[in-house]
Amino acid sequence: MLPLLAPSDPGWFERVRDALPTLLIDHTHLEKRAASTALAMIFRYTGIPGLARELSEVVREEMAHFSRMLDVLDSRGVQLRQLDPAPYAARLAGQVRRNPQTGLLDRLLVAALIEARSCERFGELGQRLEDEELASLYTELRREEARHYALYIGMARRVFSSEEVRRRLEQLAEVEWEALQASTGAPRLHSF
Repeated sequence: MLPLLAPSDPGWFERVRDALPTLLIDHTHLEKRAASTALAMIFRYTGIPGLARELSEVVREEMAHFSRMLDVLDSRGVQLRQLDPAPYAARLAGQVRRNPQTGLLDRLLVAALIEARSCERFGELGQRLEDEELASLYTELRREEARHYALYIGMARRVFSSEEVRRRLEQLAEVEWEALQASTGAPRLHSF
């Protein structure tokens, strides 16, 4: 079960379907950012048993997804370009506490929530896109995103108590839902 406060608005797909090239560019950037986030945690939290190894696997997988998305863009003649970011991730990142210990918990859970929302959105794309190649890709990536959000929550539970993880995850899930609702306008993977 996804650790999200609420499912996506049913109209999200309709709002982004006509902006597929932009959505693909956004997705490509998100894969790069996901790898960067995991790599940053490896640097910041050295010394926690098992954390670096698990995060290094995430970095490799996210960079493989980034490469796949570059291939998708190339095959469709879409140029990777900068996009104005949706405020979604910045709002979530703003919730990370500065204390190194609680900051780790927050970073793991924010990453889990972003992966969970991506998982949900990839499922939607896999089911509703008429382009069979993209639908198949998103169905596959949905499974990998599900594994990633579970991995992040599992890492948090190995370092922190289950109650602390549950309580903070509930708090951050509320923020995630608010951040998603605030991300209106531009078609993005994490827009409302």
